[in-house]
Amino acid sequence: MTVETHTHHRRQHPISARKRAWQRRLNETLHLDRMPVVRKVVYTLLGITTLLIGVAMIVLPGPAFIVIPLGLVILASEYAWARRIIRRGRVFVGRRYKPRKTATQVP
Repeated sequence: MTVETHTHHRRQHPISARKRAWQRRLNETLHLDRMPVVRKVVYTLLGITTLLIGVAMIVLPGPAFIVIPLGLVILASEYAWARRIIRRGRVFVGRRYKPRKTATQVP
């Protein structure tokens, strides 16, 4: 008797697939997959450092609007609160840049 497992594959965004590949390589290189506490500390320090550098770039020259979300993505690999912030940001950006109908457009 064979048991089939059904997995639902969500369509992944290319950036999230690359992030997961980067994360997998880092885990394998540093053997973090065997030490979950150490992995959480490493990702927390890396994410907070990147986030703080992005916050500093608000007043200093640099691409803060790229570095801050990057820090949140790193933190989102370990923390649900960072995933919620990213989700809210996607909703905000989606609303902000949604094409609007003008008076001259007829459906």
